[in-house]
Amino acid sequence: MPSTSDQMDRRVLRDAFGAFPTGVVAVAAQVDGRLIGLAASSFTSVSLQPPLVSFCVAKGSTTWPELRRAEHLGVTVLAEDHGALCRQLAGPAQERFSGAAIEITDTGAVMLTEGIAQYDCTIREELEAGDHLIVLLQLHAVVVHNGGQPLIFHRSDFGRLA
Repeated sequence: MPSTSDQMDRRVLRDAFGAFPTGVVAVAAQVDGRLIGLAASSFTSVSLQPPLVSFCVAKGSTTWPELRRAEHLGVTVLAEDHGALCRQLAGPAQERFSGAAIEITDTGAVMLTEGIAQYDCTIREELEAGDHLIVLLQLHAVVVHNGGQPLIFHRSDFGRLA
């Protein structure tokens, strides 16, 4: 028998959410001359017209308040061999881009050059959703690199498409 919303414990809920595999993106920008970024597994396409995407970030994030000040955000779809880089992006802020090949646009959006797709975005809206924010992004430019497979996040670990 499934648990009711009053009975769900956090571990069971995390396990249930983790049963659904997702891709992983890096969201990054240069703010006040510093590289700021985070990894998100909640990225999704939203609309073709206008071109919109979204991701979710925890309200308690210490990175998001800095990152959201950027004029433009770079979103990079991570490739299947980016597991270590993804963990690095979730680690200490000063080490997140160590050794990573990046491109910085004139507007400060930061893209990882080895990603399989890159998006140049601006924040259109932030919506409160429980303990997270849903960040709706307007797309201004996209680049798709043919070849390569996405990094898959499933049950708190990284995997690959078969």
